[in-house]
Amino acid sequence: MAELSPRMRALVQPHLAQIEPYDPAFAPCRINLSANENTYPLPPAVRAAVDEALVATPLNRYPDPMSNDLRDELARWHGVGRENICVANGGDELIFNLMLAFGGPGRTLTTCPPDFSEYAFFASLVQTPANAVFRDPDTFALRADVLVRAAEGSNIVILTSPNNPTGDLAPLELVERVCRACPGVVLVDEAYGEFAPAGASAEALLDRHRNLMVLHTLSKAFGAAGIRAGYLVAASDIIDVFAAVRQIYSVNVLTQAAALAMVRARDAYRTTVEAIVSERERLHAGLERLAPRVRVWPSTANFLLVRMARAAEVRRRLRDDHSILVRDFSASPGLGDCLRVTVGTPEENDAVLAALAQILDDLTEEER
Repeated sequence: MAELSPRMRALVQPHLAQIEPYDPAFAPCRINLSANENTYPLPPAVRAAVDEALVATPLNRYPDPMSNDLRDELARWHGVGRENICVANGGDELIFNLMLAFGGPGRTLTTCPPDFSEYAFFASLVQTPANAVFRDPDTFALRADVLVRAAEGSNIVILTSPNNPTGDLAPLELVERVCRACPGVVLVDEAYGEFAPAGASAEALLDRHRNLMVLHTLSKAFGAAGIRAGYLVAASDIIDVFAAVRQIYSVNVLTQAAALAMVRARDAYRTTVEAIVSERERLHAGLERLAPRVRVWPSTANFLLVRMARAAEVRRRLRDDHSILVRDFSASPGLGDCLRVTVGTPEENDAVLAALAQILDDLTEEER
């Protein structure tokens, strides 16, 4: 991991001196299943609509600072008003602005690791202490009573549903308990929500809990990670806060145009999402057939968490010998010997299963 130079460590704010730039450990490869991207191509009709929208978009004017056309379309989709939607430069901008607005010295963030590491990282940037309520070490289930007690003293609570990297849902009854307990704000990050069963979204609770926010992105199910478009659904006064602290013009004209075309064509993605969910179950079954050398957890997202001996070496051999990239979590707290595998196309998933079987056989032979 890269470090700041001694000169920069002396110049930056003291609490940033040990900061490490984010490194997703990408590498050139034949099959990239490391970033939870949607590896399927855009539906042809969507691709055509996006291309037409981009060609028609002038580049010499600043973008609409609030992305109002896109907000209106998202509001129609989610059954809320424009005032309940904030569009941003990816979900990451929303998470950072959440910390900027509601965190800071003397305030507390509660998260439930293992989860998205950027929550704690962004909190550290604005000097927000992070309270970790670790999940059950075997099942990764949320520890409900401990979490609710922690929420009582928190300014921000973040729940991820489905959770990255474990793939499980936050039960809605627990989300409701957390909202009631927390005197601050509660974010439910549903970046992978389109892959979850119907009725799993915390948006059903928004009318009852005005401190609740639900985050979405176009990076996953919509196959649009490259355009960086995320949005928040929340009470209008919460949206006002995000509008006040955001960087001006953070969502460029091309992103707004492409995102609007995609959201208008959202029904065209149903087949792709169904295919990914089906492949998730098939990949899960294929990994289970490698037991007891492999343990795989159930998932409601577009990825699977797997554990195996010498996971870092397995990941290296997948990359170097098979040109397949997956994410290594084996050094993360609570995730010893774990890899995360994005669900890809049938051909990509077959390649992963075949490569893993060969690598595990090779490692077993070497150990004899």
